[in-house]
Amino acid sequence: MHSLVILGSTGSIGENVLKIVDAHPDRLRVVGLAAHSRAARLAEQAARYRPLVVALADESAKEEFHAARGTFSGKLLTGPSALPEIAGIPEADTVVVAVVGSAGYHPTLAAIEAGKRICLANKETLVVAGAIVMDAARRKGVEILPIDSEHSAIWQCLKCGRPSEVDRILLTGSGGPFRTRPLDTFPAITKAEALAHPNWQMGAKITIDSATMMNKAFEIIEAVWLFNIAADKIEVVLHPQSIIHSAVRFADGSVLAQMGNPDMKLPIQHALLYPERLPAPQQLFKLADCADLSFEKPDESRYPALPLARRVIELGHTYPAVLNAADEAAVELFLAGRISFPDILKLVAGAVKWHKPLANPDLDDLDQVGTWAADWVRAAAKKTNALDIMP
Repeated sequence: MHSLVILGSTGSIGENVLKIVDAHPDRLRVVGLAAHSRAARLAEQAARYRPLVVALADESAKEEFHAARGTFSGKLLTGPSALPEIAGIPEADTVVVAVVGSAGYHPTLAAIEAGKRICLANKETLVVAGAIVMDAARRKGVEILPIDSEHSAIWQCLKCGRPSEVDRILLTGSGGPFRTRPLDTFPAITKAEALAHPNWQMGAKITIDSATMMNKAFEIIEAVWLFNIAADKIEVVLHPQSIIHSAVRFADGSVLAQMGNPDMKLPIQHALLYPERLPAPQQLFKLADCADLSFEKPDESRYPALPLARRVIELGHTYPAVLNAADEAAVELFLAGRISFPDILKLVAGAVKWHKPLANPDLDDLDQVGTWAADWVRAAAKKTNALDIMP
């Protein structure tokens, strides 16, 4: 029996984690639930799953939670320290990190320091603080098990060979909703169009990142840390059907791929119940239903996030933290209708270009750099000539 704390329980990943809990009540139980500000939904979850502790990062939402808490009699934590605190409660052995953005790395480190097994669905934790997080995990002997469908696929495929036998990681991506749209129409892309992902149901931030392929840029960086592999051994391949979630090519030329329906419950269950494989609540994959599987090399003029990520990996230091924070701020501006779709990457690239890096950063440095990058993006977006900044 695994005892879970779910960080981000009211989001898309968190809700799917709870469906896996429902499917396997003899193996999984919830002892902690945490959200940013969706207090009413958190209260509903607390009443159903009866955790010992719940947490709200937004302290102003606590009155809404109290009004909706019903029969829940457990402890409520609120404020900036709530997520790191709940991540370390002694009753849990596993912490699912499903929060959005840079909010993930502080509670992840708290969970690692407390010796918890980590099921990681937050890309930004390793993008921003990969060296710190992986060093802490090695020091504490903590497992970090990926929930992202791509990294789960790579993790499963890598078990078929030795690290020295890996020739290349093939990181697949759908290409988002604009894979074939004429580039000269990109300035007219609307919020609704960008949020209409062809295959996956996800939160707003990651859906926009999928449209720009910034999510794939982040996944390159995440894979470098998770699998201790050089970035030049990671190749992005467009696969519009999202059936092959990623693959590994070995030295002898063999390519092993992990396939399945585009349903996050599959990689979630694999991480939560590893090393067991049990019947799952989602529809089972049928190979005969796959009439067509196609693959393409990504056009980097359409997806400038990909070469930008490789440049950021090469630069190192605090550049990945800038990439992440600038993207968070730019996506927020796009969703608010304040910038165009192409401006997202222009602003992110501008923040990277003008950043003055810090060597060997600690967590305070990463926080400060993230604040600088977000502020730079918001200020640049207000200037009429600020977007002519692509390196």
